[in-house]
Amino acid sequence: MEENRYVIILAAGKGTRMKSKLYKVLHPVAGKPMVEHIVDQVEQTKPTEIVTIVGHGAEAIKEYLEERTKYALQQEQQGTGHAVMQAESLLKGKKGTTLVITGDTPLLTAETLTNLFDYHQGKNASATILTAQADDPTGYGRIIRDHLGIVEKIVEQKDASEEETRVREINTGTFCFDNEALFSSLSKIEKNNSQGEYYLTDIIEILKNGGATIAAYRMADFDEAMGINDRMALATANKIMYKRLNAMHMMNGVTFVDPASTYIDEGVVIGSDTVIEAGVCIKGKTVIGEDCFISSGSEIVDSVIEDNVKIVHSVIEKSTIRSHADVGPFAHLRPNTEIGSRAHIGNFVEIKNSSVGEETKIGHLSYVGDADLGKDINVGCGVIFVNYDGKDKQHISVGDHTFIGSGSNLIAPLTIENNVMIAAGSTITDDVYTHDLAIARARQVNKKGYAENFSYFEGKE
Repeated sequence: MEENRYVIILAAGKGTRMKSKLYKVLHPVAGKPMVEHIVDQVEQTKPTEIVTIVGHGAEAIKEYLEERTKYALQQEQQGTGHAVMQAESLLKGKKGTTLVITGDTPLLTAETLTNLFDYHQGKNASATILTAQADDPTGYGRIIRDHLGIVEKIVEQKDASEEETRVREINTGTFCFDNEALFSSLSKIEKNNSQGEYYLTDIIEILKNGGATIAAYRMADFDEAMGINDRMALATANKIMYKRLNAMHMMNGVTFVDPASTYIDEGVVIGSDTVIEAGVCIKGKTVIGEDCFISSGSEIVDSVIEDNVKIVHSVIEKSTIRSHADVGPFAHLRPNTEIGSRAHIGNFVEIKNSSVGEETKIGHLSYVGDADLGKDINVGCGVIFVNYDGKDKQHISVGDHTFIGSGSNLIAPLTIENNVMIAAGSTITDDVYTHDLAIARARQVNKKGYAENFSYFEGKE
């Protein structure tokens, strides 16, 4: 029979060293709150139950994690041992193994956590500590072993002797416990330390003194052990996570011109043979197809980019770009925009809440808002879809094979049917019907010699 696995995530601390209004575990790493990274990874270990200990920012954390976890409230923060005590009503008395993990360790992987579970069960231990070897162990609890290499205890930095501070094997803050042994030992923890807190790590000595087996699983990659306590550590974690994600995409056939300066959020999907230049940011739930080209300086957020799309120096938000279309340079696709296959969106074009049909061209310096454009339309330079009347947004519909001359203003609400020509410089306020030519501009009048009256021309021949 497979053993039950439980997870306790410690996420109650405010994180004062972050100096932020945002609760520590909600600070994003590669676009996702660090506590959500942890839930993503522990879910892959197939736990029977996850309990998140919340305190500061409890409601905000619940908004992110929703029903993926149960919750226990730590009203007053009195240390990690005290935090685990809050899960007692949910987990006490249950048989199985409990993983305790802190909410500020977003770099831990499902592979490492699965290995920890398996090692713990293989050793038949009451407690197993996840450890790592640190070049600079400052700030971490030290793993103290006897002459045979058996774990004796964990000593926090503030309570360590000079000899103990030289130990480089550190406690990552992640443990596996026999669930029944964990909760029976919690009541024996005391606050006799420099912080006056209940340390979860004291359980190790309590269990050992009771004759229990204590194991330690040392993981290979110290980077995974990183806890995020300040903005410097947050920046380092982002750098590591982006490097890890970029390596995954490259292994899957994506080309990065300079991966060190390319920022791809966790969860982004990119097809093979897509080329991404330096300085590109791809965020949220973006999906990019195969054989695309994304040039430097582009930002893509929560968008779908189909195969063979070219994006040059542009910003794409919550939009869809169909295959073989091209966008930019310096275009801005705002939310709810759909660009059809083989369409061209050129220099300094802004589009919002609109659909653009296949093979339609909007070459330069135009604004399209709240509109549906058919296929094979030519939108000249400087065309403005005037969609806002000061109170409400109005809609414009443009039919297939229409030519809209440069400098035209289309005043919503408006319908332009198929095969229409709009003369350059027109301001169109009325519907235009199939095969019509619409001209809406004042007739030119030249006043002979009138310019001589302007001071600008004084002294000029």
